[in-house]
Amino acid sequence: MSVSDQKKKQIVEAAIAEFQEKGYAGASMDRISERAQVSKRTVYNHFESKDVLFKEINQCLADQINSALEVAYDPAAPIRDALVRLGWAEGELMINPCFMSLARMVMSETIRDPALAADMDSRMTKISVFTEFMDRATREGKLTADDPSLAATQFLGLIKARSFYPNIHSGRVTTRPEMERIIEESVDMFLARYGARATAQTMAAQ
Repeated sequence: MSVSDQKKKQIVEAAIAEFQEKGYAGASMDRISERAQVSKRTVYNHFESKDVLFKEINQCLADQINSALEVAYDPAAPIRDALVRLGWAEGELMINPCFMSLARMVMSETIRDPALAADMDSRMTKISVFTEFMDRATREGKLTADDPSLAATQFLGLIKARSFYPNIHSGRVTTRPEMERIIEESVDMFLARYGARATAQTMAAQ
C-alpha cells in the first residue's frame, strides 16, 4: 500500500469514528484530521468536502455488501443447501462487528436524509443477486416463486428481522451459532412456502 493510500485509509477510519460519535452534522473535518494524525490539507487533498468523505464511507459499506454476495448459483446443489449458502452471504455480514458498527453509523444519517438513503440504496446490488437466484431456481423447478423479487425480499427479511434490525440500535452483534439457527429456520420456513414439493402437496390437497 502506498503512503497516499495508507493516509486515505487512516482518514476514512478516523471519519467513521467521528461520524459515529458526533453524527454527520456535528462531525468536524478538523477533528477528523486530528484523529487520522494527518494535516487538514491532506484530508482535503483526498476528500474535497465532508459530504464527499461521507459518501466514500457509504461506498465502503456498499462494497462490503456487494463483495459478500458474490455467490455463484450451483445448479447441482440441493435447493436447501443452496439457500443456506445464500443465507450465509447475508449472515456473515450480520455477525461482523465492524460491518454492524459501520451500518449503524450510515443508517443513523440516511434516516434523516432521504437523498443519502437513495444514494446508498443505488450502490447496493444484493436484492438483484437474491432475485436472480429465486428466478433461476424457479425456472429449474426447484422453487415456485411467481414473483422472484418478492420472494427474494421475503427471504432477506426472514434473516434480517432476527439478526439485523433488533441489533442495529442496541450495539449487539448476532453470534455465529445464533446466525446458524436463524438461517436454518429461515430456509425451512421459506421452503414451506416456495419449495416445489410443498406447492405440489398444497395443490393435491385442494
